[in-house]
Amino acid sequence: MSYSTSPRRTGLPRSVLRWLQSLDLSYSPRHFCRDFSNGYLIAEIFSWYYPEDIAMRSFENGTSLAVKLSNWSQLGRFFAKRKLKPIRELIDGTIHGKPGAAEIFVQDIYTMLTNRRIKHIQDEEIDFTDSIYQDKLPMVARSTASRAIKANIKLTEIMVEPNINKNRQKINAIINMHMQRRLLDREQNPERFNIKRTLGERAVRRPSLVTPALSLFSLPKQKAVRVPSTVSTEIRGKMGVHFKTIQVKQAERCPFDV
Repeated sequence: MSYSTSPRRTGLPRSVLRWLQSLDLSYSPRHFCRDFSNGYLIAEIFSWYYPEDIAMRSFENGTSLAVKLSNWSQLGRFFAKRKLKPIRELIDGTIHGKPGAAEIFVQDIYTMLTNRRIKHIQDEEIDFTDSIYQDKLPMVARSTASRAIKANIKLTEIMVEPNINKNRQKINAIINMHMQRRLLDREQNPERFNIKRTLGERAVRRPSLVTPALSLFSLPKQKAVRVPSTVSTEIRGKMGVHFKTIQVKQAERCPFDV
């Protein structure tokens, strides 16, 4: 059994399948990840509802990246004209053949055109990485860091976005996700990785039976000493003699006086 790639997510709700069959498309999609990536079938679906806006003769049913970008560019102008707002992540996932993206995108188109609510084929948050698939695998069959990068970044993504910094950010995010999974594995299975617990982790934590002595007694509150607002100018001597301070006013001097 091979664990190299994630399994294909196939299958749609019956209501969506009956809807696709009723449109009488040029060919029936079998491999959703491949058949919807070039945007030809997407344009054909919208042409049944907006025949005056989409001309199928301007679309090409090919597999090259140039054909995909041309078809999706025309669809983008159509979406802007009709003020339709499909999720950008679903479009990118469909173009680059991410597992599960085409199925979810078709369901969103079905809801958009028919105004009917359906339950998506996956209840979890939209995630086009292979993290869910990797969690189901045994530990010995999970991907390495290099394999995780190859499985989660398609070649067409790099060709469409040649910016090195953005591609580096994607790679760093995949490596961080891989490292977090490895750290979680080490925490859950320390015996497998021959991890010895520290002395603090092996020590038995018991509650303290001795209570602090200060908590048993309440300290008496000290009365605040009231300070008079005005201080008297009289000073009392040691023998009870009162001394009175005398303020002497000095004459002002001119700065040029010697």
